[in-house]
Amino acid sequence: MNHNQTKKAASFKRKHILIILGIMLLAANLRPALTSVGPLVSSIRGDLHLSNSAAGLITTLPLIAFAVMSPLAPKLGKKFGNERALFAALIFLILGLLVRSSASSSLLFIGTAVLGLAIAVCNVLLPGLIKQQFSEKVGLMTGIYTTAMGCFAALASGVSVPLAHGLGFGWRGSLVCWTVLAAVTAIIWMPQLRNHDKPNQKTTNRGEAGGLWRSPLAWQVTLFMGLQSLGFYVTVAWLPVILHDRGLSVTTAGWMLSLLQFISVPANFLMPIIADRLPHQKWLAAITSCFYIFGFGGLMISSTSLVLVWVVLIGLGQGSAISLALLLFGLRTQNAQQASELSGMAQSIGYLLAAVGPFLFGFLRDLTHTWVMPLSFLVITSVIMLISGIGAGRNKYVWADSAGDEDHRNTVNYSDAYK
Repeated sequence: MNHNQTKKAASFKRKHILIILGIMLLAANLRPALTSVGPLVSSIRGDLHLSNSAAGLITTLPLIAFAVMSPLAPKLGKKFGNERALFAALIFLILGLLVRSSASSSLLFIGTAVLGLAIAVCNVLLPGLIKQQFSEKVGLMTGIYTTAMGCFAALASGVSVPLAHGLGFGWRGSLVCWTVLAAVTAIIWMPQLRNHDKPNQKTTNRGEAGGLWRSPLAWQVTLFMGLQSLGFYVTVAWLPVILHDRGLSVTTAGWMLSLLQFISVPANFLMPIIADRLPHQKWLAAITSCFYIFGFGGLMISSTSLVLVWVVLIGLGQGSAISLALLLFGLRTQNAQQASELSGMAQSIGYLLAAVGPFLFGFLRDLTHTWVMPLSFLVITSVIMLISGIGAGRNKYVWADSAGDEDHRNTVNYSDAYK
């Protein structure tokens, strides 16, 4: 290898290290702005004299922003390129974090909405970017970025109170700390602004003409994404309450939720790597859904002797379900733009379900005064998730599905299917 070849190889390696690091840091920013709020809601409510309903809006508003922005995000990626759209989203995330921590309650909600819109853009475009940059390593890269997302989500919920009270930052200082991570990410992402390839119009027209929203397979992917998201947000909101009502202390119930989040991390990483190596993902979707079914079903038992088992099952279900759902955006599409379009559709519906889920769960609890009916609701949604997951795991493309093209990997080499 001559000097020029060695120089090109070193440059290529640096470029890939930078983009992998950038993707990991982008993923790390997707949840701390949300999970850091829950432990501080009481402090925020007391300081700003908010009602319980207004305080609940702090956690619901980002999900509504996700639902609104997700269908629009692919258009931004298509017009400006995924790299530039993601950088702009980081800047708006920083602005949202700063505004949210300002003095008034109105700015609290405005900042929350802005950061929700920014995160939605990143949520949608990251799967497309991975499809674009790592077409033969979709599973590995999905595992890496979902693991980073899960780890920082758990970290943010754990350090919020110590930062606010232990170090004396207050709730504003605790929340605004996450601007540092976003700013560092923006700086490291800047070299990617030179790479702003726009999608090939020839490859995207077919998808648009086929009508993504009329594709049965796209709706199966969307339902799988949406119902796993509903299960996640209901669990985060209500699991400690359920366990405390069963007789566990508040502290123990809180630790059970932390345990659930940490158990989900290895599942985050391993599921997409395993799924990417298989000719289809039907059985993995079914197994993942069964974790939810048996975990939520087990919580109906009033005895606490097997609570740890149910928490572990739900944790495995949540970790594997989110990473499998995100992986399906790449596996069920033929190029980066299609992956972003499917991601936008699935996450729009998904986060709409996620926003409704905790409220409906609480309504069923108030209506029946027991946990049986609301938990039965989760079991039923998990069964629907299983059925849709088996459909979403079929070896097909979403737009090829509309044209009746069966089992696309039967006629091509698996690794070539993503080129």
